[in-house]
Formats: sequence, structure tokens, C-alpha cells
Amino acid sequence: MTGLTPENQAVPSMVPVTKHVPELGPPAKPKRNKYAFACAILASMTSILLGYDIGVMSGAMIYIKRDLKISDLQIGILAGILNIYSLLGSCAAGRTSDWIGRRYTIVLAGAIFFAGALLMGFAPNYAFLMFGRFVAGIGVGYALMIAPVYTAEVSPASSRGFLTSFPEVFINAGIMLGYVSNLAFSKFPLKLGWRFMLGIGAIPSVILAIGVLAMPESPRWLVMQGRLGEAKRVLDKTSDSPAEASLRLEDIKEAAGIPADCHDDVVQVSRRNSHGEGVWKELLLRPTPAVRRVMIAAIGIHFFQQASGIDAVVLFSPRIFKTAGLETDHEQLLATVAVGIVKTSFILVATFLLDRVGRRPLLLTSVGGMVLSLAVLGSSLTVIDQSDKKVMWAVVLSIATVMTYVATFSIGAGPITWVYSSEIFPLRLRSQGSSMGVVVNRVTSGVISMTFLPMSKGMTTGGAFYLFGGIATVAWVFFYTFLPETQGRMLEDMDELFSGFRWRDSKNNKNSSSNPEVEIGLNKQ
Repeated sequence: MTGLTPENQAVPSMVPVTKHVPELGPPAKPKRNKYAFACAILASMTSILLGYDIGVMSGAMIYIKRDLKISDLQIGILAGILNIYSLLGSCAAGRTSDWIGRRYTIVLAGAIFFAGALLMGFAPNYAFLMFGRFVAGIGVGYALMIAPVYTAEVSPASSRGFLTSFPEVFINAGIMLGYVSNLAFSKFPLKLGWRFMLGIGAIPSVILAIGVLAMPESPRWLVMQGRLGEAKRVLDKTSDSPAEASLRLEDIKEAAGIPADCHDDVVQVSRRNSHGEGVWKELLLRPTPAVRRVMIAAIGIHFFQQASGIDAVVLFSPRIFKTAGLETDHEQLLATVAVGIVKTSFILVATFLLDRVGRRPLLLTSVGGMVLSLAVLGSSLTVIDQSDKKVMWAVVLSIATVMTYVATFSIGAGPITWVYSSEIFPLRLRSQGSSMGVVVNRVTSGVISMTFLPMSKGMTTGGAFYLFGGIATVAWVFFYTFLPETQGRMLEDMDELFSGFRWRDSKNNKNSSSNPEVEIGLNKQ
């Protein structure tokens, strides 16, 4: 063989030749990309809009009911209907973002929510308030779909989990702001307090509209429009190394149907690729086995996130604390602020674990903790409900398990739902596929929110949480058997990952290795 010395040729073929290679040690971990970090923060701020609405409505509904003299059924509809209205925004957001770009879709989301918040703040009656929630709901639907998609598309693979979890971080920050707003305006006159609570939600959307001017467009959207030069400049800024930027560009070009040897700044791309035409047929009517599996995974993770009762706890926490034995509005709102603090704290912990521990371990641990918390919460509330006098240990246990439930949710099921569903769809299907997941998420949330009060009366509050615990148990089984690990994988690798995954692979995680070419590129830096 060419290149071998006579001494080497004399060695029998069955004996391995020992080569002395200097030890390189583990690859150096790349520094966090600050530009991608800033882009993710600005995009994810849209999620504050939903979070604030959820948080503020939990306290505002106490005063709305007194001022407008409406029933529990009307309150439940008022609280949950925004999720149904958001379907219009979520369904339209995928196509809108393919037409005008991810960045301007974020601006549109903020503008619509701004109008809705003002309408709610000035609402003179129940009907006008419902119209304000209709407008705000459309804005929330846009925001929920576009923030994770933009962040996933702009993030390098090494920190995609960390950055794509930001929308959930900002949802929790919004919930916390809503709880604080409730406490701050609770002492205002009845007719002004709840209107200030709702109307002040217009402020984040103004900040968002200004901040988005500093963001670049998604490189994947730019490639779909044939604007390769702009996409390359964005990838150079948002990748961990020049090698990774080149690799990401080649992968995106391949996914968009652009030849690898094409290096022009602007190229002609078919209308089918650039504007998302034919996508619904590929998603719903004629999906490949891998796309079908991706759709089931995305819809399943969004359904179970909400069906396990998180929005019932967040929206109706003052009512839950009242059932548990806290009697005054101030005590209930103060305990609700504590829920917000716990929820926000644990979501911050989760952001740092996603790219270290992986999606699956965090998700399974999270849902396991939720099952246990819901079982104990259901039991303690049942004890309180069946007792004629105040059972102090059950009151304390109820409050504690509400905290552990939101903590375990926030460390896994909360952020991973948005991270996972935004990274598993192929490029051409990503916008509409993600919007399908958001639709399922909001429908489930709306149904849970609007039926929680009637369900609590029909089967007791404790019984409702037993039901949520049962659903969370089914969710754990689904996640274990159906969801492969995506940590460290390039977005363009997901089709191969899902087409080859079998549930038994989850035991040894053999599909979770990161892209070797990226690691080589990083190690050269």
C-alpha cells in the first residue's frame, strides 16, 4: 500500500499498527454567543404578553365579578376565551411569517396586543371587555407561534435549548408582573383597579416594537427568500465559529432546495419554497412517516403540557388558596405572588440545564414531579373539603404542593414544550407546523380554563386535581416512548432522527449525539 515503509509492510495484516497521536483532551466548550443571546431575548419578550394576561386575570377577575356583577360561568369564559381567540393569530402567524418575515410578524403581534390591552382597560361593560380580549387574543396567538420559531432558527446548536427556552422564561416573567400588578392595584377603587390591571399590559408591547428594530431577520427565512448574502452575515454573527456558520448555511440551502455550489448573494427561489405553498398538504394530507411522527410529537407535547392543569393553577390560584383556607383577598394575592416567584425561579434554573442535561431527562423528571404534586394536592384539598373545621396541616400541605407543582412544571414541561416543538419540524414546514402545536396548546388551555370552575363544583377541587394527575401520568408514558433526544442536533437533522427513532433507543440515548462536524469546527477555534 502506498505510503507504508518496508517495516510496516512486514507486519501481518491481523496485527493492528499502533499510532502515537498526541492527546488533545476534550473539545473546548464554546463561549455563549452574545449576539444570538440578545436576539433571543428581544424575540422572546413577545411571550410577556401572554404571561401578563394570565397572571393579571387571576386577580382582576375577583374585582371584575364584583364590579360587573357577573356569574362564575361568565368569569370562567372571560378567563379562558383568550386562548380560543388566540387560535386565529396562531393559525395566521405561520403563513404571515413566511410572507413578511419572522421579525415583522413579531412587530405585528405587539401592535395587535397593544390595541387589545387598551380596549380591555377602557371597557365599560362585559361585552366590550370580551371584544378587547378577542383583539388581545389574536396578538397572543401571533406571539406564541413566532417567538420560539425565530429563536430556534437564529440559535447555534450548542445553546439552542438554552435560548429557545427564553419564551417560557418571559411567559413566567409576565405572569409574575401580572401578579404584582394585581397586588399593586388591589387597593384602588373597584371601578379603576381592574381596569388599570388590564390596561397597563399595553406597555410591554410598545417596548417590544422598539426593541425589534435592532434584531436581524431569521437566516433560515432569508435563505427561503433566496437572500443568501444576508443569511450568511446573520449566521456569521449568531454561530459559535466560522466553520459552524458555513455548515449551517449549507444545511439550510439543502433543506430549501438550493444547490450547494451556489454562492451568489441573491438567487431565484421557487414560490413554493419562499412563501410556504403546499405546506398544509405535506403536513396533514400526505406526510412522510418522519413528518407524521414529528406532528404527533409536537401536538402531543403541547396537549399534555396544558391538559395537566397548569393554567387552572395559575389562573385560579386565588380561588384554590381560598378553598385551602386563606380568607382575605390580600392573603390570596400574596400567596399567588409567591407562586409567581417560585415559577419564575425554577424556569431560570431550567434554562441552564437544557443543553447540559438534555430534553428527555428534564422532561421526564418534571412530569414525574408533577404527578406526585397533583396527587398530594388533590388529597389535601379533599381532606379540607370533607372536614367541618380548619385542618391546618392540610392547608399548609395544599399551599406547599401548589408551589412544588409549578416548580416541577417550570423545570421541564414548561420550557421544553416550546423548545422541542420549535426545533423538530423541517425548514419548509416549521412555521405552519409550530402554529399547529400552538393551536392545540391554546385550545386545551381554553377548555381547561373555562371548565375548571364547573368541574370543581361537580367533582370537588381535589377531584379535579386527581384528574390532572391521571393525565400527567399518561403524558409521562407518551414522552418516554415517543420523544427522541434532540440535544445538540442540527435543525436539519431532525428528519433523520425521527424516521429512525424507536422507543427502545431511549434506554441508551444512541440518537442524542451532537453533530460531529460542528464539534470539529468548534475545536479548531
